[in-house]
Amino acid sequence: MKFDYSFYAGKLILIVDDEPRMIKFVQFNLELDGFRVIGATDGMDAMEKVRTQLPDLMVLDVMMPRMDGFETLQRIREFSDVPVIMLTVKDEEEDKHAAFSAGADDYLTKPFSPRELSDRIKAVLRRQSGVSATAEVVQVDDRLQIDFSRREVLVEGQRISLRPTEWRLLYHLVKNANWVMPSESLLQKVWGYEYHEDVQLLRLYVAYLRSKIEIDSRNPQYIITERGVGYRFVLPKDEE
Repeated sequence: MKFDYSFYAGKLILIVDDEPRMIKFVQFNLELDGFRVIGATDGMDAMEKVRTQLPDLMVLDVMMPRMDGFETLQRIREFSDVPVIMLTVKDEEEDKHAAFSAGADDYLTKPFSPRELSDRIKAVLRRQSGVSATAEVVQVDDRLQIDFSRREVLVEGQRISLRPTEWRLLYHLVKNANWVMPSESLLQKVWGYEYHEDVQLLRLYVAYLRSKIEIDSRNPQYIITERGVGYRFVLPKDEE
């Protein structure tokens, strides 16, 4: 497939790995695809470069000395929404859950091919740019307001912080309010076609959203599960 230089060329990628040889290997291959690449060998260095270099995406190894990838990402999420792909030698559900819980946008298991990493990076960058702003402000009810122009959610007047992936999921649910969105459709719109069967990933992020906007996440009134089909965002009829 021909590389789309018009979109990806010049995007700055931060590679965080305690093995300099791995950084050089990844850097060489990503630069062939038109990316710019910088490296960091530990969590503290990664935090500093996210602050000062403002990368478009970070590839973060989990297994690092002193401060592992999970802790590094948690600390970075305190000040940055930079997209993150986590790398690990494990392929276990618990580690995948930990990665997404920490704020990762994707997860890749070592060993991996340079092409696979490049494709994952492109997919995440596409998703990050996929939600266009609109001037619409949706007043769901007296306690919940969604401002698409500012990418802002207010719950009882308080601004709620959403990760980029949570925002994309909410966007597509609200855009199709009062209609049932099939799980496969949501996965493709929010994560990409390659995730269209990862229903557990969707459940995880729906749970994140509910914990932030619902009065009682166990008895949701906004994001309703349609068993065996998908999810439906409820708007009062006069807001349709």
